[in-house]
Amino acid sequence: MKCPYCEYLDSKVVDSRPTDEGESIRRRRECLSCQRRFTTYEQIEMLPIVVIKKDGSRQAFDKQKILNGLLRASEKRPISLSDLTNVVNSIELKLQNELHREIKSTEIGELVMDELKRLDEVAYVRFASVYREFKDVNSFMAELTSLLGENVTEDS
Repeated sequence: MKCPYCEYLDSKVVDSRPTDEGESIRRRRECLSCQRRFTTYEQIEMLPIVVIKKDGSRQAFDKQKILNGLLRASEKRPISLSDLTNVVNSIELKLQNELHREIKSTEIGELVMDELKRLDEVAYVRFASVYREFKDVNSFMAELTSLLGENVTEDS
């Protein structure tokens, strides 16, 4: 690791600990030349995921877009930001564990709805109404009926 002060190429790790989120490691280093200390962060390299949109265009995966959609769907619902962040992280982890580097936006939408259905049914219906682009009341009612049918079998 190159020293930010003298640019010497060798340093030693003096202290190492995980960050609060556990997503990276904070390391205190000491330059072997000038003896000054500096901090580095080490994290897992995530391979880029490309999202194939409905129109066929491609763009880089952006978990902030998922979080924004979840925030809109869960507005005025008793869902913590931490829960929504966990949903986004869970989806990103599933995508990273896939062997495919390209994924259709529809598949991501289904993952979001699966997670949201477990978290909050009202937020799920809100998200589904935008995501599935219901054309009329009948298609909306079909989704609600499906959701209610699942709840009846789970409660039994």
